[in-house]
Order: sequence, then structure tokens, then C-alpha cells
Amino acid sequence: MTRRTNGSGALQALTAVECIELYKAGTISPVEVVRDCLERIDAVNANLNAFCHIDADGALTAARQSEERWNKGQPIGALDGVPATIKDLTLTRGMPTRRGSATTSAAGPWDDDAPLTARMREAGSIILGKTTTPEFGWKGATDSPLTGITRNPWNPKLTPGGSSGGAAVAAALNLGFLHQGSDGGGSIRIPASFTGTFGFKPTFGYVPQWPLSAMGALSHIGPMTRTVDDAMLMMDVITRPDARDGYSGMTYKADGSGKTKSLDGIRVGYSRTLGYADVAPDILRVTDVAVQQLRGLGAEVVEVDPGFANPVEVFATFWFAGAARLIARMSESQKELLDPGFLDCALRGEKISLAEFKDAEQARFDLSAKMADFHESFDLLITPTVAIAPFPVGKDKPDGFSGWVDWTPFTYPFNLTQQPAASLPSGLDDAGLPVGLQLVGPRYQDAHVLSAARVIERQLGRLTAPAMQTGSR
Repeated sequence: MTRRTNGSGALQALTAVECIELYKAGTISPVEVVRDCLERIDAVNANLNAFCHIDADGALTAARQSEERWNKGQPIGALDGVPATIKDLTLTRGMPTRRGSATTSAAGPWDDDAPLTARMREAGSIILGKTTTPEFGWKGATDSPLTGITRNPWNPKLTPGGSSGGAAVAAALNLGFLHQGSDGGGSIRIPASFTGTFGFKPTFGYVPQWPLSAMGALSHIGPMTRTVDDAMLMMDVITRPDARDGYSGMTYKADGSGKTKSLDGIRVGYSRTLGYADVAPDILRVTDVAVQQLRGLGAEVVEVDPGFANPVEVFATFWFAGAARLIARMSESQKELLDPGFLDCALRGEKISLAEFKDAEQARFDLSAKMADFHESFDLLITPTVAIAPFPVGKDKPDGFSGWVDWTPFTYPFNLTQQPAASLPSGLDDAGLPVGLQLVGPRYQDAHVLSAARVIERQLGRLTAPAMQTGSR
């Protein structure tokens, strides 16, 4: 039987952790929560375009099944009844995965779940639908020839970032509580920064992938949520192994204590520019103020650059080569349907020699060694997440920049090194738009990054997008 709360405003401000506790108490039901999410998606999606596919009937059927289990006191997993979304790069049984590309067909069949989708379902999560992405996730803004433009809930004239822009909008408005993003050069952290939400790129290999991204071992899969606790809950589920992933490495170890209240003893290296980035002055001011508060939480903060040159050419070699791989089997008629910017990347990738690719591999190895050495002295590296504010929709880059990596110099280095990296809100810039704070930790120290992010979140607070009618809980 569905039990009522004090109105949909209370439901839309829930977190996943709170939702589970209310299910346990019998205060609300999965049917009530899913209906509320679907109603709010219906109200905003035409304007913001967070979703490219909504499975209302399937979600309500799953919610009724979850409600029956909770009524019997027999939930099937840690996420039973929690509404979630999957990015449109990730296979989802029964839903089309178009990858934002008109070169794909909606016909299917869509018979397989990717490992992440499978783990979410096994834990009882209810998949509301698929979130938008640029074509094949190629850039840091979210628009595509297939699904159109996705807009920022803080200002619909601006981009939410990308490539997990749809997931970020869904997280910002709590259209479901758990959202999957993927990150090959910043695609979780950029939109998390632009929308004032939390995004986490785990150590590569912790979250199993199949099929592997065309960008290979650059691409990580992780959670996008309104709170760190919800991301930690999701990590506990999506890191469970899958035999289809040949890159799976060490077993993820969660920090389930939830008791850390300070940063006592944490050694933080704060880099305002990484030694090479050109950052907007108001973003630096917001970041400086946030980092100053870490000292009050017990952290030892030293302003220091990690000591590497801008690895943009190294990153571009891998990125362009991955794009070339994607078009290798396309017909000429398919190529005519592609986003021109993506096609340009792919054509540049076709010109990369084997020697150039092997040189990039060596440079990547050297960068990873440099960061490993840095973390001998510092537990965390903290930077701004993005160097600029959100820019107008319909553009791959703001005026004055030659490519998307030029305005996001803080994110792609740590795809090369495969380290865990998070973005959480640190405040608002001079235009009243969110600014992200990036936390980077040593490989396999994901739990420590998340624990620190939780402490910092409690100090700095959460942000609430103007398009969300009620405040944060």
C-alpha cells in the first residue's frame, strides 16, 4: 500500500540514503517515489533535454515489484526501489543505446545490460531511462545531431557541460537519485562542476566495463549524485566484478564508517593552475576561499604544483585515435551524419602514426610515475575542476578557445594517470553559477578521496539549482 509523505516537495529533495531509510520505516513506497520522479521529468525534460529515452511503464512495473518486496520485508539489494538513470553510451536491456549518434539504429535488439546496468538492477535499482550525451561522448558540452541540445538548470541558455551532461542535469534536479556518468577526459567532472553536483571518476578498473569504450583505458565509469553519501552507496554496488571486463584490477574497498568529521593529518597539495592553466579570476577566488576552509578542518595545505607540463598533446593522441577507431567501419553515408567536430577529431586520428602512438604511451607512463611520486608527499591534490564558467549552448567551446580540452585543463591529465578524481561544489562565481572543486587521490585510494569529499561537502554545503523548486535537505 502506498503511504503518503507531506507532498512532492519532500520527495524531490530526498537522497538515495534517506529514501532507503524511509522504505525501511514504511513511510513512503517505491511507487510513490518513482511516480514523483516521472512527473518531474515530464515537467522539465522538454526544456532541458536531460533524457533521450524514458521508460515510464517499465519503471512503474519495477516500482510495484519493489513495493511488494518492501511490504514483505524482503528487499533484494542495497538499492531496492531507488530510481536511477543510465547514460546513453551504456548498454541497457530493453532500452535503445544510440550513443547520441544518427549513425546508429533504434531497432536493436537491446538484449544486454552492461556490467554497471546489471549491478544496479541486481541491487534493486529502478532504471528510469537514458540520459543525453554528445555523439559518442566526444566533447565537453552536451548536444548531438540525434538528440539536440541539453541545457543547464542554472541557466537554460548555458551548457551543463559534457559529455555526461544529461546525467548532471538529472542529478541537479534530483530526477532519480543515482546517475551513471562516464569520463574519458573530464566527462563526469566537467558537468558536475557546471551544475553544482557531485561527480566521481573512480580508479580505472574498479567499475567493470563492457564493451570497452573506443577511447580505451582513458574512459572511467562512475556516479553522479547530489551528495557524496549517495555516490558512496552507488560505488558499493557498481564496483562488483564482471567477467566480461578484461581490465578489472584490484577489489574496491569501501569506507563504510561514515564517522570521519575532520581532515586531521591529511596532506593536501593545492595547485591553482597545475603550473600551466589560465583560470578565470572569480573561479580562483572561490576556490581559494574553499581551500582555506580545509585548514579549519585539520588539513595541512601547501600551495604546490605537481610538476608536469601540460599533457594536452599526449591526451589528444589517444583521443583522436579513439575517434578514428569509431569511424573505421562506417560507410560514407554514415560519416555524413556525424557531428562535424567529431568527424574532424576522427580524421586527425587517422593520421597518427604507430611511432607517435607509442611515444604517447611512454609519456603517459612518465606522467603516472610523476603523480605517484607527488602522492608520496601529499594525500590529495586539489584544483579547480574547470577553468571557466558555463558558456552558451550550441557551441563546442567558448569564444577564444581552439578546442574543448583548452578550457578544461584540470581534468584530462588524470584520465591519463587513471587516478580517482572527484568534483564537488565549492561556491558560486561572480555570475551566480556553480564552481567545482576537484580532489585527486593516488590510484586505488578511492575510499579516501570520497571520505575527504564528504567532510568537505559538510563544510561547504550543497548547491540547489534555481530550477529545483525546493531547497536541499
